[in-house]
Amino acid sequence: MAESENGRAAKRLKTDADNERGDVGEVSSDSPVSDFEITRILRDCSREKNIFIHGKVKDQDAVVILEKTPIRQDMLSELLKSSQLKLEMKNDIYSTYQLQAPAHLNEIKTTVVCPATDKHVKKYLHQEVFLVEESGEDYRNITLPYISSQSFSVQWVHNILEKKAEADRIVFEDPDPDTGFVLLPDFKWDQKQLQDLYLIAIVHRRDVKSLRDLTSEHLPLLTNIRSKGEDTIQRQYGVPPSKLRVYLHYQPSYYHLHVHFTSLEYNAPGCGVERAHLLSDVIQNLQADSSYYHSRSLAFPLRADDGLLLRFKEAGKL
Repeated sequence: MAESENGRAAKRLKTDADNERGDVGEVSSDSPVSDFEITRILRDCSREKNIFIHGKVKDQDAVVILEKTPIRQDMLSELLKSSQLKLEMKNDIYSTYQLQAPAHLNEIKTTVVCPATDKHVKKYLHQEVFLVEESGEDYRNITLPYISSQSFSVQWVHNILEKKAEADRIVFEDPDPDTGFVLLPDFKWDQKQLQDLYLIAIVHRRDVKSLRDLTSEHLPLLTNIRSKGEDTIQRQYGVPPSKLRVYLHYQPSYYHLHVHFTSLEYNAPGCGVERAHLLSDVIQNLQADSSYYHSRSLAFPLRADDGLLLRFKEAGKL
């Protein structure tokens, strides 16, 4: 049987990623988790198959995230042939087993944040979530002053734009200072299969923090991101625009304008209606009304310990 286009693309994807990353894929001789001392479990999600752990590495606070990687289609044959099966139950035509796969087919993606601040720890801690409805006036009187008063560093974003970090991960760049951007894989995507494809477009402009700053002046920027981002993904990964979800978050996780490109097959964190705004809708809204996002009420979720939630409560908005 002929190999599917997705299968070929996935194989090409892995090969290209391996070639581009060089020694990034080599086994680390200095493991940051070997000395990790567990303090507590911040969050454990069985559906998403990940766990967030707070602890210390050599007296420094750290957060370790363990996540089971998706099963790769191009490795299925080897997985089934080389694994051992331990029978758990058999009844008529039904049987269940524990499959014990070889180590190289049973990897766990591990993310280490060290040293971790209190903000990192709170970010990953499971908490109650509240839906806030923010008017344009609320943004100017509550949200914007709060954002301005906090030390939300985006230096890591500037490092990417200036090629001081992650330069080898950039898959496309338009260097135009007004309409340009860089496109690179999000760390949630291991680049080994297309079902959970996830890339981020980060704009070169540094004067646009979020959706609230956008006006019709930014339409050339937004249409350029959509057009060139979709073209690059189709050319490089074989995924057409009709199979992509392209959106912005509000509130964003960091205050430098960026756009998410994910596979429609992937239920990415934050892609729900309470936080995600399709780029196509944003463009149409700004075409109809230049000040749409300056005046429109926007709803978004906030966690119980979020300082912005406290500001809304103090203002009598909740």
